Amino acid sequence: MTAGTSGRARQTARVTLLAALVLVVAALPVLLSGGPSGGRALDPADTSLNGGAALARLLEAHGVQVARVETPAAAVAAAGPHTLLLVTEASFLNRDAAGRIAAAFGDRLVVGSVPYLDVLAPGVSREGEARTRSRAPECTLREAVRAGNAYTGGVSLTGPPGATGCYPAGDGHALVRYAADGHTVTVLGDASFLTNLRLAEDGNAALALNLAGARAKLIWLAAPDDSAETGGGTDEEARSLGDLIPAGVKWAVIQLAVAVAVVALWRGRRLGPVVVERLPVVVRAAETVEGRGRLYRSRRARDRAALALRAAAADRLAPRLGLRRTATPEEVAVAAAARTGRDPEPVLTLLCGPPPGDDTALVALAAHLDTLERQVRDS
Repeated sequence: MTAGTSGRARQTARVTLLAALVLVVAALPVLLSGGPSGGRALDPADTSLNGGAALARLLEAHGVQVARVETPAAAVAAAGPHTLLLVTEASFLNRDAAGRIAAAFGDRLVVGSVPYLDVLAPGVSREGEARTRSRAPECTLREAVRAGNAYTGGVSLTGPPGATGCYPAGDGHALVRYAADGHTVTVLGDASFLTNLRLAEDGNAALALNLAGARAKLIWLAAPDDSAETGGGTDEEARSLGDLIPAGVKWAVIQLAVAVAVVALWRGRRLGPVVVERLPVVVRAAETVEGRGRLYRSRRARDRAALALRAAAADRLAPRLGLRRTATPEEVAVAAAARTGRDPEPVLTLLCGPPPGDDTALVALAAHLDTLERQVRDS
């Protein structure tokens, strides 16, 4: 390696190192701030790992109408005798809102650490924390038995007299179902099996579909998109596309643009004319051909030598015969025979035949190819 090449290699390494350092410094504020939001947890319209879009699409594919609502007032208005109201831990409620939901028509499915459980599911109590893991149903509830093992736990629950408990966890069960005042109330201590991340594990999808798809219409109470109180029912203000972009992303784009500009300026003032280096040794073409021929001879590679001779002859003959460069040896042989008036069969054997058996046959092949080229050139 020459001194100039070594210097340019060191300069390239310095540029790469500087660019990496600038990018790290530019991205550091975004990393320290926690990056962009992880999505809206347990929202049927959210496709992040914590969202519930996969379950919503699965329910719709099975003919269940999924209605996403953001306020308790909208949930109560949409509820009816043949609906199921889904309340998750992402649905922020106060006691008054929980009371209105408890008095609404239809069945209820309460999943996760939902507040005011004594209002939403009277008679159900929390017995303590339970590790979330794959559990067997160990009950006779059809929805749980058909689903099999599910990733659940979170909170251990006990129900009122006559309630059915599934998925034993701690001193109680991870799932409790009972009937009261014409409503079927189902409570689960953990909501992670509903998320896009966990839905495909174990029997989570089957359990979620069996429970949430029990009625023709599912009212899914999700957290509102703004920071307004969920106990009310204020309308969400219209937001522009720029408002939907997290602030960290904007700063990252600005910092990356500045970093690219700095690197471009730093490299631009070092650009100079192209330097042409002289080769240390000049190898003549004749020596290259002779060296390759000796290599073929030492390895007795008569087949490769013959193939090289025939390919070179076909490449030289094709333009003289009015053929394109991509013409096959067979096409060249037919055209050469037609041009020279020779029998096509010997010409095909000459350009496409088997490899020669010895060195004498190889020399004869080269002579015949030269003769064919001369005949085509003189015709």
